Amino acid sequence: MKLDIVVFGLSITSSWGNGHAVTYRALLKALAARGHQITFFERDVPWYRENRDLPHADYCRIELYRELRDLPRFVSQVTNADLVIIGSYVPDGAIVGDWITSISRGVTAFYDIDTPVTLAGLAQGRTEYITPSLIPRFDLYLSFTGGPTLEQLEQQYGSPCARPLYCSADTELHVPLALPNDFALGYLGTYSKDRQPALERLLVEPARALKNERFVVAGAQYPKSVRFPKNVTRLEHAPPAEHPVFYARQRYTLNVTRADMVAAGYSPSVRLFEAAACGVPVISDRWAGLETFFTPGEEILIADSAADVLSILNELPESRRRAVADAARRRFMHEHSPAQRARDLQNYYAAIIEAKPEHVLAEGVA
Repeated sequence: MKLDIVVFGLSITSSWGNGHAVTYRALLKALAARGHQITFFERDVPWYRENRDLPHADYCRIELYRELRDLPRFVSQVTNADLVIIGSYVPDGAIVGDWITSISRGVTAFYDIDTPVTLAGLAQGRTEYITPSLIPRFDLYLSFTGGPTLEQLEQQYGSPCARPLYCSADTELHVPLALPNDFALGYLGTYSKDRQPALERLLVEPARALKNERFVVAGAQYPKSVRFPKNVTRLEHAPPAEHPVFYARQRYTLNVTRADMVAAGYSPSVRLFEAAACGVPVISDRWAGLETFFTPGEEILIADSAADVLSILNELPESRRRAVADAARRRFMHEHSPAQRARDLQNYYAAIIEAKPEHVLAEGVA
């Protein structure tokens, strides 16, 4: 099965201030490795134009467009594609989604990299990239969040097929590196107001208590009002190519989750998979469904308080630290690699084609 796939996403060219780019890069590279042809459409906006770290990709064609009025020149590509995907947070996404579902002859999918945020916005009538009436028109709703949220998407919003398509990490880039552990604990993530209290509790408080240890926080958009102790190094941005080195310099890396994701559960962050792929143990906040991705105590460490983090940093034997990291990497490679995500997507497509034979079949589909 070789598919012609079209993707409209927030960004693949720039990882600045968003987690979408690394998700698309890993997934599309894995899809290309399976022989699929991919075109990625991205709105050319100033803040990504000025911070591009992937202007071109050898695994997909990238098309930039400035305005909605530019879209008609891509009609044939959208109409004839076997699979057309539009992601969350695409500018004017509801308008683009209406256009896609009106002209596509193949399978259409909405890829929600922000599902709990999307559902909260829909409930308040303030989501510009998807509308309740548009959801049933997509053949497939791909969600970063699994568990009960998938049932809600089908029963409350009328999606004919809601399935999980979690993030992952590029296995060619994210590999273990033998580097000195300069930092006891680090965190990678764009600033989020609702995530900041957990970061304060699980990293800043331990940093204040362990003045002789070094900590690191990397990510864009932190306001000047957020102050860190002197032993916390701040990096404004860590490009994806530098993530493996960033992780390797830490004894542990921290995962903290946005409030909407905690409430929904089953919403793994890309940090979990990147760190696991790099062989660095993760200390995570607690949320429902975490155990379906990594086994607590064996493949990931859970912390509810600064005291929990201090106990891990001060008392966990080095042999146990390494065992947790190694187990997480094995689990990642077996269940959470980009190759597995690509297989999942291909299987979802095949199931829809089998159930809806009126769709145009891709060459080679039996």
